[in-house]
Parts: sequence; C-alpha cells; structure tokens
Amino acid sequence: MDSATSDARTPLGASADNGLKIVVVGGFGVGKTTLVRSVSEIRPLNTEETMTQAGEAIDDVSGVRGKTATTVAFDFGRITLDAHNVLYLFGAPGQERFWFLWDRLFSGTLGAVVLVDTRRIGDSWYAIDRLEHHGTPFIVACNDFGGPAHPHAEIRDALDLDPQVPLVDCDARSRESSKQVLITLVQHLKDHYAGQAAGPAALPRQEFV
Repeated sequence: MDSATSDARTPLGASADNGLKIVVVGGFGVGKTTLVRSVSEIRPLNTEETMTQAGEAIDDVSGVRGKTATTVAFDFGRITLDAHNVLYLFGAPGQERFWFLWDRLFSGTLGAVVLVDTRRIGDSWYAIDRLEHHGTPFIVACNDFGGPAHPHAEIRDALDLDPQVPLVDCDARSRESSKQVLITLVQHLKDHYAGQAAGPAALPRQEFV
C-alpha cells in the first residue's frame, strides 16, 4: 500500500524532557512503516531495502504481492504530545528472520501497537505472544486493506485477546487515522498504569500536533 511521507522537519522543543517509547509491531507487510511515516512529525528514519528474488525464497510473500521494499532493522519517528512529553515511535521488522531483534526493541517500551491485516490474522500471534511475555501493554489496530470487514468479536476470538485490550480499525496511510490509534494507546496506558507505583505517575494529555 502507498505511504504518506512529509519532508517537513519539526525541531524538538527545548522544554521536552520526557521521552515515551512506543513500538509498532506485527506481521510482514501489515503497514508498520506506513503508519510511522504517516504520523511522524519529522522525516522518519527507516531501514528499508529493496526486496529481491533471493529474499522471496526466505520470506513468505504470498500475502504481500506488489511489495517492493521491506524493513530490515526498524523505523523511527516522533510525535510531540505537549511541551514536555514526546512519543518516540519504533516500527519493528515483520519477517520471521528478524524476530530476534524484537526482544531488544521492547526493552524500555512503555506500550505497543499490534498492527493486523485481517486477511492474514495468524501473522499477528507471535507479536502478541512476545508482548504478553514481556508484560508490555498494547492495543490492536486492524489496518484497512480494502477486504471484507470482520466483526470485532470475531477478530478478538481469532487473536484470543484479553477483553481489556482495545481493538480499533485504522488506515495506516492516513495521518488522522494513525493519530487516533496512538491516542487510543496513550489512553490505554493511562488506564493500565493508574495506581501502579512502579509505572509513570501521570501520562500526558493526548494533544497531538
């Protein structure tokens, strides 16, 4: 799917002193790079490489025909919440051969978005398993690839989601839609960490610029 990229470079305010690390994770070709690009206020750092026939022999590309590039390390973007708080977005690589990077990427992560392609829902199981293993709170966002809509109850059942995990629909190409995903995650984190002495005392209001 096409991605939206802005060349605008927004400087980080001198008063910003609280960085919140968020990871966007999911299967191969679900739109993680696209989401980071569409919502980041800076030109994102990415590690995309051109896909080759040699790579097709390793990665399962049956569900992502037409994809010409793939992330081989991680994507990085930034969103300012307010004068003091900034979200740092890390998009994880989706191919199985890069899953070994995930545990390190999850270190210090406040929360995560699991991006799902409902046509290949089984590709999301590993991401959810690793986040649960690390005790990292997360939400699930179903990216719109133009296929038939599935009831949320059906998706929850297929992913065996805890009832407390938010599930939303999104279009990763849309800045506004991607912002709503992050707003949902920030609200979930506020609820999750409320009353936990070891968690953040307070998360900022969701004032995306």
